[in-house]
Amino acid sequence: MWATELRGTGNDALVEVERARPEPAAGQLLVRVKAASINYRDLALIRGDYGSGHQFPLIPLSDGAGEVVSVGEGVTRYKAGDRVIFAMRPLWQNGVPTRKAITTSLGMTLDGVLAEYKVADEAHVVRTPAHLTDEQAASLPIAAVTAWSALVIGGGLRAGQTVVVQGTGGVALFALQFAKHLGARTILLSSSDEKLERGRALGADHLINYWRTPEWGVQVVELTGGEGAEHVLDIGGQTTIEQSLEAVRPSGNIYLVGFLGGSKLEIDLTRVFRRAVSMRGLSVGSIATFEEMNAAIEAWHLEPVIDRVFERNQLGAALNYMGTGAQFGKIALRV
Repeated sequence: MWATELRGTGNDALVEVERARPEPAAGQLLVRVKAASINYRDLALIRGDYGSGHQFPLIPLSDGAGEVVSVGEGVTRYKAGDRVIFAMRPLWQNGVPTRKAITTSLGMTLDGVLAEYKVADEAHVVRTPAHLTDEQAASLPIAAVTAWSALVIGGGLRAGQTVVVQGTGGVALFALQFAKHLGARTILLSSSDEKLERGRALGADHLINYWRTPEWGVQVVELTGGEGAEHVLDIGGQTTIEQSLEAVRPSGNIYLVGFLGGSKLEIDLTRVFRRAVSMRGLSVGSIATFEEMNAAIEAWHLEPVIDRVFERNQLGAALNYMGTGAQFGKIALRV
């Protein structure tokens, strides 16, 4: 079978190789990978900007979906022909994760999904919602589960509350879609008027161009009757946290889910204390959360937003495209 190995840093370190086709052991599935999606952490890893914890050679990309080819002895949940999605953190089954579960992930400490076939324990995959394409299914493991873990699991989002969504990448648009289905009001931020209008078509109630309105936190407060938003999804990190603190209401929630603007934070903690703000880092979510979210996606017939689909031999181009920040939604690979 073919597999793509990352043997160092940089696009030139991506090499397609031939490997022996694996066979499933007891309790395992052999999955023909059909599609993958790209996350910012994949780009950071390949650039050499994602810290430690990985060893080369490594099969990259954490998010993938495919079809079960065969099953090992004792498998009861799946059979050949079933469509499944790989869990990005396969050891995090439910509840509070262990240190090992939170630091073990595909495409980083374990081989990822950019291969023709992949073996997985039956407990480490989830069933693909029937209405989704493989490319749409592959967009879920990080972006969608992160948004669901933040708003639904962590924040207990309720109808009538306000959610501030930064940007128009995968996590942001899933958050926008989930919030609308749950009856919340949404405020979408982007530097692009075109992307903002596309966000309006997805249900955004208010639009803010943060280039024209750099003090956008003040505008969020105005739009919410002087109180601020119950939920702020912070994607930028270093460059956005001050405005997120301005935008959040007393006893509101800021979810730290990205570091597009840098990962080093310097904040005035008295602003957090005085208004009893909760700030929570998100590291995707459990497999149980993934399954709960998929049930909602299927019930709502929600369609993930896929910006572009590249072929597997265009991985370098797909990574370069992500680096431009031009995408609206997820970038997928047809494997």
